[in-house]
Parts: sequence; structure tokens; C-alpha cells
Amino acid sequence: MRLRVTDKSGCAELFVSSPKVKLIEVEQVNVSRMPFASAINKALKTSSRVSAIDLRDTKSHRAFVNGLKELPDTGISLVGLMTPQNEAEADFEAAELMIRSNYVGLVSILGEIANRMEARGSGTIIGVSSVAGERGRSTNYIYGSAKAGFTAFLSGLRNRLQKRGVLVLTVKPGFVRTRMTEGLTLPSWLTAAPEELAHAIRRAHRRRKIVIYYRPVWRLIMFLIRCIPERLFARMKL
Repeated sequence: MRLRVTDKSGCAELFVSSPKVKLIEVEQVNVSRMPFASAINKALKTSSRVSAIDLRDTKSHRAFVNGLKELPDTGISLVGLMTPQNEAEADFEAAELMIRSNYVGLVSILGEIANRMEARGSGTIIGVSSVAGERGRSTNYIYGSAKAGFTAFLSGLRNRLQKRGVLVLTVKPGFVRTRMTEGLTLPSWLTAAPEELAHAIRRAHRRRKIVIYYRPVWRLIMFLIRCIPERLFARMKL
């Protein structure tokens, strides 16, 4: 099911694979005035509320988590910001925003949630990273380096929490048809719809997987790319 919510401040799409998995794609940062909660409640016949947070303002994250009425059973990070590589090379502020959005802010907010789940002794953290973090490429290495850091963070978090009753799932998508990839020419057989990704996350969560690639063919593709010797890889254009 796809639900579009609009008002003067922008719009968002909600992709639902089941009442237990809700994936929201927000097109603008300011969601405080959007009727998300009422639209979600009507579509899912449930009770939900939406809170806005600035991932860049890491000093506010502890207070934000402390202010939640209850700690969720599952926390899902779907944050993704990709600035064109040439812009990030020429303007460090653009590069820094990408790094803070895809890595620093997530380490902060998920770290706060992880600490509380550890103390409770239960919970699931799902982080959507990217295959771009598997190896640095000239066309997106700043974005890729942030995703590589996020993947390593999730791996370490999993190693720390696996005996504490907390599951950490890393999701590594390839191409996904979202606003971030609009205008790009992408091979259809390697490109997933958001609804597909929602179903894949739901299945992985139910089966208590710890790492998935989506679409699954990306696991083989990235294995082959990682096997290329660095001296040869440095001369390639990928």
C-alpha cells in the first residue's frame, strides 16, 4: 500500500508492507505541521504519532529519546542524503552535511536508543546502509565513506549487543527508486521499488537476520568487486 500525505509544507509517502513495518519517505525536513499521524492512523487503523528531530543537532538527541513516551520495540533508520560527488569535492560544507546525515547523526541517535534497549534487555535496531559503503569509488566516495562508517558502526553495535537481547540488522540496498535516485539511469534488474525493500526488511526482521543485501544479487556483485586487487581497482572507472 502507498499513502501520500500532503499539505503546504510538502509531502511524504508511506510504504507499508504490514501493520508492523512502516517505512516513511520524507521529502522535506519540516514535518511538524504535516498530518502524518492522523493519516497513518486512518490507513493502518492504529495509533501513531510523529516527532521531528534534526539529526545534525546531536546535542538534542538524548533529550529527544528521553522524551519518548515509551521506548519502541524496533527502531529503523532510513536516512539517506547523497549530494553529487563533484559538488561535495568542491564544497566541504556539502560533504560535511552528507557525512553528518549519513553517519554522525545516526551514531548519536541510535547510540542513545541502543543504550536504553541494552538496559531493558530487548529490542531491534535496523539500519539501512548501502552497498556504496563496500568499496570507495571515484563517483561517490564521500557518500560511500559515510555509509561504510555506518555499516561498521552497526557491526560493532551488533557485536556489543548480541548477548544483551538486542538484535541489530544491517540492510544494504543497491539502487532503490526514491527521490534520491530521480533522474538517474538505472538498470531495472538491479533497481528495487521501496515496497520491495519494505517486504525484504519485514522478512529479515521476522527471521532474525543480521545482514541482508537487496536485491540479493548485490551480495554477489559486491563480493566480486571486493575481490578486485586495489592496484587494478584504482585504474577502473566504476
